[in-house]
Amino acid sequence: MTNRYAVILAAGQGTRMKSKLYKVLHPVCGKPMVEHVVDQISTLHIEKTVTIIGHGAELVKSHLEGKSDFALQAEQLGTAHAVMQSEDVLGDLEGTTLVVCGDTPLIKGETMEALVKHHEGQGAKATILTGHTESPDGYGRIIRNQDGLVERIVEHKDASEEERSVKEINTGTYCFDNKALFDALKKVSNDNVQGEYYLPDVIEILQSEGEIVSAYQTSDFDETLGVNDRVALSQAEITMKKRINEFHMRNGVTIKDPNNTYIDADVTIGRDTVILPGTVLQGSTSIGEDAMIGPSSEVKDCQIGDRTVLKQSVAHDSSIGADVQIGPFAHIRPASSIEDEVKIGNFVEIKKATFGKASKASHLSYIGDAEVGRDVNIGCGSITVNYDGKNKHLTKIEDGVFVGCNSNLVAPVNVGKGAYIAAGSTITEDVPGESLSIARARQVNKENYVQNLNHKK
Repeated sequence: MTNRYAVILAAGQGTRMKSKLYKVLHPVCGKPMVEHVVDQISTLHIEKTVTIIGHGAELVKSHLEGKSDFALQAEQLGTAHAVMQSEDVLGDLEGTTLVVCGDTPLIKGETMEALVKHHEGQGAKATILTGHTESPDGYGRIIRNQDGLVERIVEHKDASEEERSVKEINTGTYCFDNKALFDALKKVSNDNVQGEYYLPDVIEILQSEGEIVSAYQTSDFDETLGVNDRVALSQAEITMKKRINEFHMRNGVTIKDPNNTYIDADVTIGRDTVILPGTVLQGSTSIGEDAMIGPSSEVKDCQIGDRTVLKQSVAHDSSIGADVQIGPFAHIRPASSIEDEVKIGNFVEIKKATFGKASKASHLSYIGDAEVGRDVNIGCGSITVNYDGKNKHLTKIEDGVFVGCNSNLVAPVNVGKGAYIAAGSTITEDVPGESLSIARARQVNKENYVQNLNHKK
């Protein structure tokens, strides 16, 4: 099998994005555009991938570290100049090189594999990935000869009326014989209005030398979209969202309203889970089977177990077990660990806390910086008072504790196994196991108080 290599063009700043963030790092469904491209390329049998970096080089490297080699294009002098920067890594190698733009997040590994196979099967020195569109204005047209081989690429501004009627366009993705590519790159001129070295000129050079130049037309024009501004970014997001949602539905997930469900590229969901409208699943979230998420819930970087229900709630950076009930209107903040069969009810906030199996905080509570054991009941309005104005402190509630409504547990404090906290108590000292702790002012009833008050007026 022929060795295969890939070059990803990711050096441009992307001025039309009008953004402080470099173009290829703009996310589509939770992942930078260029990372989508690299991840799709990784599904092919590629010996070496080189990403050409320039603007935002260190940031791009940080996202792709371990997935790609890098070559710096310190000065942006065109696409041919960009590919030339990979010569130190690839220049002497035999094989096939795939060249892809880092701003094409929708391109699929299957399409690139088909392009490479077509290229190698044709014995071509270069093969262009093309697409068919009924609106080809602005695109370079692919002019084929009677044998179906590429005769030339004509830019829109240079095309005749007959050539402009051609609906097959150049997508900017190519396959090359690696040796032929680097030999031709040395012959590319910058004798043009922009004073830049253009990669399509390699096609013309190879043709002039009598080499075979082929083309492979993708069946899905959407995946060739190059993102240059926020409008195209939104189009890519819509297309990727549809692709992701369909993937999950075909794998046994029920999505009630795909148009209003937003799932990032790296989210995993088990069979027979139901996702209700308005739900946003982000980052590395993993959801088990037979769960129900939503409506209008936001989950980011969480692991959620089987049969768990998370209703109209927010959860970030936390582990949530099986058979858990959360919401409505609960907030699971980062670094929380919720074990199986726990109930977190309406208007409960959990932060950096562990909840043991079958424990409950059913409504209107704040539990932060806490270790909650098994079978604990935390009554309505109870809070762990974890912040002294300078530092956060730990509250530890052992197994089987009952915390009455409107209780304050002032950390650091430990409530022993099986203890009871009387409603309305403010606990400032440790509570022994199996005891009842009451810490509230004694009730005093002042009879005739209102009459006496009115008499004084």
